[in-house]
Amino acid sequence: MPQVVALYRYPVKSFTPEQCEVVTVLDEGRIANDRVLGFRFANSDTMDDAWSKKHEFIALVNTPGIARLQLRFDHNALRLCISLDGTVLVNEALDEKGRKKIAVAIENHVLKLDENPLSSHQDRLPLRLVGNGVTPRYQGNETGQITLHSRASLGAVGAAVGDNDLSELRFRSNIVIDGLDAWEEQSWLGRKIRIGQVVFDVVMPKTRCLATQANPNSGKRDLPILKTLTHAFNQDKPTFAIAMLTSGAGGQIQVGDKVSLLD
Repeated sequence: MPQVVALYRYPVKSFTPEQCEVVTVLDEGRIANDRVLGFRFANSDTMDDAWSKKHEFIALVNTPGIARLQLRFDHNALRLCISLDGTVLVNEALDEKGRKKIAVAIENHVLKLDENPLSSHQDRLPLRLVGNGVTPRYQGNETGQITLHSRASLGAVGAAVGDNDLSELRFRSNIVIDGLDAWEEQSWLGRKIRIGQVVFDVVMPKTRCLATQANPNSGKRDLPILKTLTHAFNQDKPTFAIAMLTSGAGGQIQVGDKVSLLD
């Protein structure tokens, strides 16, 4: 029977993950403390506490170099620390003053990158650090959706792209499982599955973007992931992982939990 082998949440949209032994799935179908903050462009007219598409944010799709940043978020003290190669760029609480300092630190880093969305769009400055640090709201889809992939599917993509050590962090899934054949999870669309305490509806495959082509260590776009998905696997759209919503109540999921189909 397949089981959970890794769990991830991402406190700041598109920045480095926290690897967890246990995560809490909320009734609404999001993981607690996942995507609770984001760096939004100044020219966005979206309210700070509202969802919007990733193209209004500093994100891997437009700024691959942020992959090199190391992030630590204290969920209790609401304090964010961001480092580069062991050097702290900023370490501040999420009060008004701290938010401005954090945003400036990210602006300064991003503006130094060869590929960035700010240098030629000054109307996107100053960045706004949005989110209350508690409520998960900046997932890729407005309804939230928890994402899952299998290690077998990851291995298939790695073999096709010529990297047998392909990092699953490129795909930013919440749940990683093992014990399936490659792509088997895609056959679950429209079905219910149980993971630990939680029952999910599998609602859609995940179409991928340029974020997957950013190396999580170097911050460089180094592999043709999108082309590989469509050409090597005959996909109409580059697809990897599945998206799920809770079917009823949430609960806890932990590494080692079994994964079973219910219908």
